[in-house]
Amino acid sequence: MEQSVIVRDLGNIEFGAAWKMQEALMQAAIQLKVANRELPEADRQAPVHHLLFCEHPHVYTLGKSGLEQNLLISEEAMKEKGISYYKINRGGDITYHGPGQIVGYPILDLDHFFTDIHKYLRFLEEMIIRTLAEYDIPAGRLPGATGVWLDPEDDRKARKICAMGIRCSRWITMHGFAFNVNTDLSFFDHIIPCGIDDKAVTSMQKELGRKVNVEEVRQRLKKHFAEIFQAKLAG
Repeated sequence: MEQSVIVRDLGNIEFGAAWKMQEALMQAAIQLKVANRELPEADRQAPVHHLLFCEHPHVYTLGKSGLEQNLLISEEAMKEKGISYYKINRGGDITYHGPGQIVGYPILDLDHFFTDIHKYLRFLEEMIIRTLAEYDIPAGRLPGATGVWLDPEDDRKARKICAMGIRCSRWITMHGFAFNVNTDLSFFDHIIPCGIDDKAVTSMQKELGRKVNVEEVRQRLKKHFAEIFQAKLAG
């Protein structure tokens, strides 16, 4: 059955505020799921799924399995550059969020899609891959690594254009993807992105040699999300 997903564009929002919002939506979804289990099937409420889009001011986030030594800049230097730093509860290592990047946070109850985290990550990657194809940027996957890569088959040229890290509790997801559109890539110089020290990071702007319309990219992401997840987008 096609699921309805509420889409919201939060604009430029501080990372901590977006994280708090995600946690609230996840907890509401968990509470609904628990309540439904106590009711006859005919009385159960439909799940509420969300897809949040936003952009963050400069911030580094470190996943629960990440290594702090992958942050290569001092607290004082971060303060001077206006960069925030959060240790968070998603999977994965360290990454950067900032202006010109599309960040997506799907809060989905996978019980109503499929209960397979690997498949979920592959679906998110596929959404990015299909979007990039519309700009004639061929992209794919790097074996053993999440996210979306350009030239993944060539160790010397492989570079990441979209990072991913999620959390899942009772099959409800949060956190998501960070897609470099017009991102200032110099901020990645102060970290070992995703803990991978022998691969570069890129953006659509760098690959195409021009700035890209972020709203246009976001609309294309929505289209591919709806197709891949067989979802109806609302809001």
